[in-house]
Amino acid sequence: MADIIDAHHHIWRQDDLPWLAGPMLPRIFGPYEALRRDYPVAEFLADLESTGVTKSVYVQANWAPERFEDETAWVQKTADETGWPHAIVGFADFMSEDVRPQLDRLAKYPLLRGIRQQIHWHENEAYRFAPHMDVAADATFRRNIAHLGDYGLSFDLQVFPSQMHGAARLAEACPDVTLILQHSGMLEDLSDAGREEWRTGMEFLAAQKNVVSKLSAFGTFIHRNDAAHIADMVSQTVAMFGAARCLFGSNFPIEKLWCNYGDLIAAFQSAAETLPEADRRAIFHDTAAAVYRI
Repeated sequence: MADIIDAHHHIWRQDDLPWLAGPMLPRIFGPYEALRRDYPVAEFLADLESTGVTKSVYVQANWAPERFEDETAWVQKTADETGWPHAIVGFADFMSEDVRPQLDRLAKYPLLRGIRQQIHWHENEAYRFAPHMDVAADATFRRNIAHLGDYGLSFDLQVFPSQMHGAARLAEACPDVTLILQHSGMLEDLSDAGREEWRTGMEFLAAQKNVVSKLSAFGTFIHRNDAAHIADMVSQTVAMFGAARCLFGSNFPIEKLWCNYGDLIAAFQSAAETLPEADRRAIFHDTAAAVYRI
């Protein structure tokens, strides 16, 4: 199908990103020397040429926290000049005493649709972004997330399976905020026990009607574009959330470390080929269009 929305990608200038411009730091997706350069919108558009993608959503790429507005301003300027992307997920610090002054600064950018602050925590330090496992239960964090409803903004939620129960309670406590689960919950442990923990946590999140799941980054931990793995993740996630609460994202250029855009989207389309047309339309277009208002 054509008219696809890529609900999760990045563009960047290397010098703006401490993790790219500074010393090599361990990352979830493995060696990333190939990413230590600019990835401008022109290259992104060349990557997705002839794939049927007509709109995209930029998701924050971890600029220095104090430069949160600079990031959104740069992406907005890029969109004004090129027509891409069509929505922006910026950054704000929800562990600050009151996030609203930051949201006030970001609200003037027309394409801002949501905020992401990565709160995933793992025993493996290389996989860890949050200061502790239970950020979602923190009273200050919850109070600040709830403020997003007043701004009409969503929250891109990034957690590991061990954190999903707490994330579900966060969703329950903030019913006026749409939480967009990153990468279908970041299944990292592919053992039977790990898969069961992931399914249990996903069911808790799926029970919260203000949570949707992004079908993205399934190569993150296996470092390859595995059609069978993608099909399994799509099938299970759609079974739990329903297609109307699932949306496709490329996670480019991260996934570019091991595949090209055409092969990536072909694997996702193959994974969804047995679903009804309405479900495929939801996954590849309608859900993202509604959630990010594009």
